[in-house]
Amino acid sequence: MRILVVDDQKSLNESISDVLKANGYQVDSVFNGEDAIDYMSMLNYDCVVLDIMMPHVDGFEVVEIMRSKGYVQPILFLSAKQHVDDRVKALKLGGDDYLVKPFSMDELLVRIQVLLRHHDNQATNIYQVGDLSINIDTQQVKRQSQLIELSHKEYLILLYLVRHQNMVVTREQLLEHVWDFDYDGTSNIVDVYINYLRKKVDGPYQHKLIQTVRGSGYTIRGQA
Repeated sequence: MRILVVDDQKSLNESISDVLKANGYQVDSVFNGEDAIDYMSMLNYDCVVLDIMMPHVDGFEVVEIMRSKGYVQPILFLSAKQHVDDRVKALKLGGDDYLVKPFSMDELLVRIQVLLRHHDNQATNIYQVGDLSINIDTQQVKRQSQLIELSHKEYLILLYLVRHQNMVVTREQLLEHVWDFDYDGTSNIVDVYINYLRKKVDGPYQHKLIQTVRGSGYTIRGQA
């Protein structure tokens, strides 16, 4: 899952980004509202962590502009403003949650997990496709109750496929969500990792979950 962190306080921005990366997220970070709008317009982030008080274009303006363009991904506001009017304004403009500074990184992580689950209409922290399950809190992957050991990138690819199960996912989408923003590779790397995944997730089992959609990309489907 890919998250955009927007905060003009460099040390806090870096701290949040480091914590998110340590917890398995792909992270891009920017330090002003103008860049936030550019990044959000280019990439379909799973969640945006957005400071309110920034010079020139503040967080309120970023959300107002992006929501008017049809941006639907969850947005978590960060702010030192504690007044209820600020929270009401943030939510009315289209924010999904509001966290007051200073805050605990553990609370930030939990709030992001909740937003991601709600956005996917997930009632629990478990994703299921056929006999395959992914626990997004522990990052454990199991098939028929057997634990499957995956590398970090294999896990991210599988999670993205599972979150979009029964839908065709292109190689470009996987590159966008799993590799760094400035990755200068080709789509061949996606094919290589899909092959790694197939050996681990599908190899020992009769029903193959990961399927190639010729000319388009990949999909994952439970047994019909």
